[in-house]
Amino acid sequence: MTMRETDRALVQAATAVAKLRCRSENHTVAAAVRSADGRVFSGVNVYHFTGGPCAEVVAIGAAATQGVTELETIVAVGDRGRGVIPPCGRCRQVLRDYFPDLRVIVGPPDALRVVPVGELLPDTYVWADHQLDAPVDPVPAPRTGD
Repeated sequence: MTMRETDRALVQAATAVAKLRCRSENHTVAAAVRSADGRVFSGVNVYHFTGGPCAEVVAIGAAATQGVTELETIVAVGDRGRGVIPPCGRCRQVLRDYFPDLRVIVGPPDALRVVPVGELLPDTYVWADHQLDAPVDPVPAPRTGD
């Protein structure tokens, strides 16, 4: 997909957050996400040796705190001028499950492009497709006395 001016602005927003807030080993990636109504939300990763949320997940959480349920485009940017970085596998799965129509900005600085999140995770496991609509009946107890 072709980069739109709003996509370039989203990269600039994430870059500004990375420059301003990613100044330690605890915060090394910033993300910006645009809602369907045009609002932009940002977040930074929260590194911890036990694991921690990536910037993309923090950004969608920030949008959720404002009641936003429809997101259009997301981008992550590394600290120290590393530029746009693709989402990790866990983030790809989360983004695909929560926002299957989400657009993701990826690529090198001179060739940024926008791709559907589904292209980043081909043949994906879709969590919603594997949920049961009704609870499973428990296994009947063995019959006794017959």
